[in-house]
Amino acid sequence: MNDMFLAPDNKHRCRWSGGAPEFLAYHDEEWGFPVADDVHLFEKLCLEGFQSGLSWRTILAKRENFRRAFRGFDYRRIAKFTGRDVQRLLQDAGIVRHRGKIEAVINNAQRLQELVAAGGSLAALVWSHEPKDHRPSRQPVVSTPESIALSKELKRWGWKFVGPTTVYAFMQAMGLVNDHAAGCAIRPAAESARRKFRRP
Repeated sequence: MNDMFLAPDNKHRCRWSGGAPEFLAYHDEEWGFPVADDVHLFEKLCLEGFQSGLSWRTILAKRENFRRAFRGFDYRRIAKFTGRDVQRLLQDAGIVRHRGKIEAVINNAQRLQELVAAGGSLAALVWSHEPKDHRPSRQPVVSTPESIALSKELKRWGWKFVGPTTVYAFMQAMGLVNDHAAGCAIRPAAESARRKFRRP
């Protein structure tokens, strides 16, 4: 089982969950479980954007710092950020200090406000791109037709740092697909959660 990791409980998990001590809880409790809350979805899209060019371990280790710096990823508060906030964030050693990515979060918060004002929601937009027939691949997948379509739709609304690869990683994490390996002990729980989940 080359694509598996034998966890301390003597059960197999997706291989990547053994890559760092903090990965296992994230894998078991969050990754692949469906989410419909706009703030949680917004946070994850932002963090995936910050991950671009970096490792997820770096972002996960800084996640609480990001939450503090970005006001819990409440997009309504972030939409009001000014140049002074950008400077504050650029001085914050607890996060990834990348001007383009910081400004993208503010921009995307404003675009999400516009989406909500138009009667929509991030959850409805995202889940309308859920694949109808998805099976985990033994080969690494970095994008799919659905992630390409969702990326284009977000960009149409004016979002930034939401390329197809970033969006597919987001879809995996937020349960739009169940990419837990076939022999992973958590796959059945994620699949059960997906079956019970009420789509927006």
